[in-house]
Amino acid sequence: MAAVVPPVMQGSTGSKGPTAMVFMNMGGPSTTDQVGDFLSRLFADGDLIPLGRLQNYLGPLISRRRTPKIQAQYAAIGGGSPIRRWSEYQCAEMCRILDRVSPQTAPHKPYVAFRYADPLTEEMYARLLDDGFGGGKGGRAVAFTQYPQYSCSTTGSSLNELWKWRMRLEGRRAGVAGPEEGSEVGGGAIRWSVIDRWPVHPGLVDAFARNVEAKLAEYPEERRDKVVLLFSAHSLPMSVVNRGDPYPAEVGATVYAVMQRLGLSNPYRLVWQSQVGPSAWLGAQTSDTVQQYIAKGQTDLVLIPIAFTSDHIETLYELDHEIIGEAGQEGVKRAESLNGSPVFIDALADIAKKHLESGHIASKQMGLRCPGCKSERCLEQKKFFMEQQASL
Repeated sequence: MAAVVPPVMQGSTGSKGPTAMVFMNMGGPSTTDQVGDFLSRLFADGDLIPLGRLQNYLGPLISRRRTPKIQAQYAAIGGGSPIRRWSEYQCAEMCRILDRVSPQTAPHKPYVAFRYADPLTEEMYARLLDDGFGGGKGGRAVAFTQYPQYSCSTTGSSLNELWKWRMRLEGRRAGVAGPEEGSEVGGGAIRWSVIDRWPVHPGLVDAFARNVEAKLAEYPEERRDKVVLLFSAHSLPMSVVNRGDPYPAEVGATVYAVMQRLGLSNPYRLVWQSQVGPSAWLGAQTSDTVQQYIAKGQTDLVLIPIAFTSDHIETLYELDHEIIGEAGQEGVKRAESLNGSPVFIDALADIAKKHLESGHIASKQMGLRCPGCKSERCLEQKKFFMEQQASL
């Protein structure tokens, strides 16, 4: 269940508070009954799964055909995804730390906005308004992506959705209070800033490295430094990669930073999972790589989910059940996901604190479109968020 957020009491806060901290992620169905709606939204999103002019026809067709299979997968991991529970916990714990280390922007209110599952972006935005943010009252909100590495298909899609609902629910209202507060174009809208990527933050890197070290400790000492580390990230269609998406490079940066933190202790590779459909996707695929190494006699392998901040179906089913389960080798293991790691939650708070102190609306990368981007929605979304700088 979502944490109850008390209404904002303007004036009874830090000098720059209150601050809404909004965790953005793709989400996942909490029950098997929600799988159909989740898949319908997912396959309708051309940012994530580009199907061209046939998106409106193929998306619903694919989602209906896949629903029974995916329902069975969620049933196998306990009846639903734990991503909402973990996201709400991580955000609430981060806000508690922020209230202590950044009192000037307190109180920090936790919110979660999922792209394809409850709580959806529009539900989160309605809660913000109900809690006293925006709607003529102003207030500060930070859109904090829970994809450490930026992709137009993930963070970009979530920001497109946030921008859409901001325009629908707050119209053309300005981001700062003004003399025409009650009018459509007056002040008092939520002032947004964005934490759009954080692939090599030291706390993130340390949290990943500690989980790798814990898993390596399960191997006999004489085998330990020969274990191959397979960093697994969600793949992308090559059409997105060739457009100039920064995701592969940022995932690679995370991997190398973790390996440096580990002292380059083991051989390693970056691999890609969760390909959907017949089009070309970024490889090598995680499942193929595991089978190929086993065939070569390399049966000590640790899979590390490097682009996920908590467990969900890609870790609990795809990695654990399909890839590791079908490998049939006791030496094939998976490092734990970040989940409730105190090191990780401290990292989230540090990232947020530095962002709030910086006075910047987003990273410099945020304003740069992919060289092959032709999306007018992406253009308008980036323009909107970057123009928020004047309101901070």
